[in-house]
Amino acid sequence: MKQSIRVRFTMIFIGLIAAILVGIWCVNTWMLEGFYINQKVDALQLGYAEMDELVMEKWEAGESINDEFDTDSLGEEVQTPAIELLRKLSDQYNITILIIDSFSNTPIVASTRDVKFMMDRVFQYMIGRNNPKTELILEQENYTIQKTFDVRSQSFYLESWGYYSDNRTIFIMSIPLASIRESVQLSNRFLAYAGIAALILGSIVVYFTTQKVTSPILQLAGISERMTHLDFEAKYQGNAQDEIGVLGTSVNTLSDKLKETIGELKSANNQLLKDIEEKKQIDEMRQEFIGNVSHELKTPIALIQGYAEGLTEGMAEDKESRDYYCEVIMDEANKMNTMVRQLLTLNALESGNDTVTMERFDLVELIKGVLGAAKILIEQKQANIVFHADHPVYVWADEFKIEEVVTNYVSNALNHLDGERMIHIIIEEAGETAKVVVRNTGMAIPEEALPNVWTKFYKVDKARTRAYGGSGIGLSIVKAIMDSHHKECGVQNVKDGVEFWFTVDSQS
Repeated sequence: MKQSIRVRFTMIFIGLIAAILVGIWCVNTWMLEGFYINQKVDALQLGYAEMDELVMEKWEAGESINDEFDTDSLGEEVQTPAIELLRKLSDQYNITILIIDSFSNTPIVASTRDVKFMMDRVFQYMIGRNNPKTELILEQENYTIQKTFDVRSQSFYLESWGYYSDNRTIFIMSIPLASIRESVQLSNRFLAYAGIAALILGSIVVYFTTQKVTSPILQLAGISERMTHLDFEAKYQGNAQDEIGVLGTSVNTLSDKLKETIGELKSANNQLLKDIEEKKQIDEMRQEFIGNVSHELKTPIALIQGYAEGLTEGMAEDKESRDYYCEVIMDEANKMNTMVRQLLTLNALESGNDTVTMERFDLVELIKGVLGAAKILIEQKQANIVFHADHPVYVWADEFKIEEVVTNYVSNALNHLDGERMIHIIIEEAGETAKVVVRNTGMAIPEEALPNVWTKFYKVDKARTRAYGGSGIGLSIVKAIMDSHHKECGVQNVKDGVEFWFTVDSQS
């Protein structure tokens, strides 16, 4: 990975630690000495205040501060407040002090062996003779604090000199400043060594410990990569309760939502494709329907128009000719009327506008009624009808529509009779279903044409269909009626003929 998070975290840590070390170095170099001097100034002020208090106590008691010091040397164990204060200033603050009696110009106590030099130095200050490199730090009523350069040691000192409040006792206190500079240098050097070691060790620790943070992030990155390829099976397995854990839970939820949504989109897309295909089929069926209707109506309209023109032009002068012309016109008009009514019926069935009225009736009586209505046509076709039923068969269906199915089957059988000219009508009962079979002798239907007999305007033998005035819609109406009943119908070739059948619910 070009920009690893672990490397970035490590580099940030290195930069941060380096900045902190540089900052500390700068503070040590430029601010520590000033802070140190301020602390020493406070120490000098504190030493003056405490010693001045002791001097004033002795002065108010009519005594001298000399009584506090038994000897000129600080080596003896003298337990007076003044001696304890001198030790405190010397040990704790590294302050060298010299106290002088101004009346006798003799030292009262000194914490340094170079007493004469110190006495000369304070007297020089009192008469206003200061070193050119002297820098005034603080000036009070009885004392002054200043930064002085010592020619002998070639170093700077912080000094406080003046009188105590009894206006008799002179003092000078001195603190060397060379030690602080050396301390700063040593501190910076140690800081550099310790900082580099801490930086290296810390970088190694950070680099390896960040794996705990980067590992779940890399896992989430892998999951998101798989999600881009529509693979939603990968899930974040971490159980941490931190921000990464919340992110992992959100990624899992997002994966499930995307999987569900994409599934819905695919289903919707499949349904849309199906609807588009159905629309294309409907458009094709509509165009085919219009073409078929136009074709079916073209012949009777042409005949009607031709014979009507013949009558108009006086081609049928005698009554017999006129009657023939009128009969042809009426016959073709009846065919057109029948076809239109069948189309309206079929359209109502296919669109679902013609509701099915379920009722209980005797199927045997219905078939007998259809045969009785077709008696004249049966005689004209010289057909032999065989129908035996020794008991009523009650069924549940729409009686009017089932009558139309039986009528279409019988009419279709009559129009395709041949050979022995026999029509067998059979009712087969099987449990809660009754099957009606209409079988006629004649020519078989080509096997490849069997599935198409239910299609609108399909005609196996167009010349023969035209001869008896068929439109190719009757069997389509049968199929639509049976679909509205959610029942089956079918056709098959049998020995010496063709057999059509349908089923309905029976009631014993």
